[in-house]
Amino acid sequence: MTENAEGFRAATGDESASGPDLSAEDRAAAVRRAMDGLWQIRRMMNPADGRPVSVPAEWERRQPLRAVALALAAAGIPASALDPDGRRAATGYRVSLVDGVVHVEWFGPPGSKAVVQQHEQLQYCTRALQDLGWEVLEYRGAHRHRWLEVEPPP
Repeated sequence: MTENAEGFRAATGDESASGPDLSAEDRAAAVRRAMDGLWQIRRMMNPADGRPVSVPAEWERRQPLRAVALALAAAGIPASALDPDGRRAATGYRVSLVDGVVHVEWFGPPGSKAVVQQHEQLQYCTRALQDLGWEVLEYRGAHRHRWLEVEPPP
């Protein structure tokens, strides 16, 4: 996650492992503040749209990558990270946009057993996202690689 002039951004899993110079407590507080803001957005926007606060608001629908990354961070699920050479340096989720759909994958450095943990960890991600009203489907592709596709409900 980062905080900059644009405000808080939850980690997508493609950031540097060194990351911003925040303590674990400061990062947790930033995530809590961001989630509080998200709940405020839902309370203000969803009733006007006739949707309950239990489903993503229009802001989340327009910025699904950021919203999904925030949901995973708020659930306490760790993000993956990259070393300075662009190699995986930490095990955790990676959130990306593929053809306009959010994908969540579980990655780690070589030898980290991330592949073995994939299904179980993606199930944690699924529950966290479904609790916030996202629709989630798990897929399995070549070489047993698993990923989630995440979308707001219609």
